Amino acid sequence: MGKRGPKPKGKVSLVWSPDLAYAIGLLVTDGSLSKDGRHIVFTSKDKEQIGNFMRALKIENVIGSTASGYTENRALRVQFGDVIFYRFLLDIGLMPNKSKVINKIKIPSIFFFDFLRGVFDGDGSIYSYMDKRWRSSFMYYVSFASASPEFIQWLQVVIESHLHIRGHITSAKGHATLQLKYAKADSLKLMRRMYASKRSIHLSRKRLNVERILGTVGEQL
Repeated sequence: MGKRGPKPKGKVSLVWSPDLAYAIGLLVTDGSLSKDGRHIVFTSKDKEQIGNFMRALKIENVIGSTASGYTENRALRVQFGDVIFYRFLLDIGLMPNKSKVINKIKIPSIFFFDFLRGVFDGDGSIYSYMDKRWRSSFMYYVSFASASPEFIQWLQVVIESHLHIRGHITSAKGHATLQLKYAKADSLKLMRRMYASKRSIHLSRKRLNVERILGTVGEQL
């Protein structure tokens, strides 16, 4: 019997960590798996986001660009081949053409909020406004968006299991995207868990916006 060759090594470490969980959150929102069973693609208009993704996975690749939607705007793009990582992503719940059919993702509980921070940096937002119905009523919401009902419902269930907050799911008329929203005290609980470590990788403009809004009501992360 001939000797077996060396076991192939992937570019990405599959040891669970806050950085790996964060990168998977980004992939769930702004990434894709090619149908060739090998290539992983991540796109963003934000250069920092691209850099965060590469730093989280500890990869070094040439950053390209691609057309964005139906406009002439260009988005940044990083693509790399890693069969082992590709199969790992399939095993935990990602897939090609995932946008409307992605379901739950197999994330170790201890790293869930690192994953959620990646989802937030990809397709999440925080916004605020004055509610004119009430005097001096400053409202703020944290939301997560997805075109997959199963994924957004899974997020809601897992967040509730950790923090005992329910949130609510809404959909805009004529739009396929769903939003999972949390208001004020509940959103504060979420933000403090997602940003529990100052050393965690994150999109700086979103964290600054979180800090600005919380500062308006005398709260901090």
